[in-house]
Amino acid sequence: MPKPALIVIDVQNDYFPNGLFPLWNAEAALAATLKAMAAARAQGLPVVLVQHVSKAPPGAAPFFNADSEGVKIHPQVLAAAPDAPVVVKHQADSFAQTTLAQELKARGVDELLLCGMMTQHCVTYTALSKSAEAYGKVTVLGDATTTLSEVVHKLALGGLGTRVNMATVAQALGG
Repeated sequence: MPKPALIVIDVQNDYFPNGLFPLWNAEAALAATLKAMAAARAQGLPVVLVQHVSKAPPGAAPFFNADSEGVKIHPQVLAAAPDAPVVVKHQADSFAQTTLAQELKARGVDELLLCGMMTQHCVTYTALSKSAEAYGKVTVLGDATTTLSEVVHKLALGGLGTRVNMATVAQALGG
């Protein structure tokens, strides 16, 4: 029987109003992400949080500076899964030089459900990662992702749709 995990990518304060790089539709994507997290937890599926931290000297990066308020995972995400492991990354691919694969292996995961920010960047690079190929099925939850604009979001989802599975939160997790 397949065992998926929900991977929540970079839902961090800098992407919201008052952050250093607010995204289009961030609040709606957050709401869908929280719905996905609740459904996954209700079904006993693992939830893993991914946090991007810039490796630039403090204050040198445009956003996600270490030890800043903006780099922190959104408080509603942390509240929805207070015991979820947090994987810190420094590149777009959530697998690259991180502990993500080990976290998934420890939980017996063989399918990935991806949501988060930014659709065309970190979500895409994680979905198309060579490391993601080890999992039988990769699904991007399109309504629980967002990016710079609606156009860029739709283009990214369209491109991903030829390589991975696409679904809404309701299609993938019910509800």
